[in-house]
Amino acid sequence: MRDFVETRIIEAVRGLLAGRVNEMLQGLEYSVPGIEFGGYGVSPEIELISCESTEKERIVRQDAYSLIITISLPDIEESELYCYVYSGAISRAICDDPTLGGVVTRAVITGKKYLEPKVKHCGEGWGVVISLRVTVETTSKG
Repeated sequence: MRDFVETRIIEAVRGLLAGRVNEMLQGLEYSVPGIEFGGYGVSPEIELISCESTEKERIVRQDAYSLIITISLPDIEESELYCYVYSGAISRAICDDPTLGGVVTRAVITGKKYLEPKVKHCGEGWGVVISLRVTVETTSKG
């Protein structure tokens, strides 16, 4: 079965979050829940939302993907701080490895949005939404 580039991108982002980001979280002087997929830690959603190319990217044979990483947290005292910690750790990890282990040509953060509950202690939680733009070289057919 063929390995699709979209699947490789999502798996590379998962690996970055569960690997390098967790390493940074463990090195902090205070305790922050680790990122786990299918476990008991914080489980981010990774959503590939589009693939498009500018004229320049088509000429140099690159596809540009837009991804969103969403981290939702319960409404507890430390949640706002955790949003900033996760955001900073993810930014640092992508800055340190913009090719996501060689899977993509380049990944950059294009936006961050911090979500707070409309009414504190009312059941809604905190969150951070990180937007990424990922470029990948395309191969020619033939």
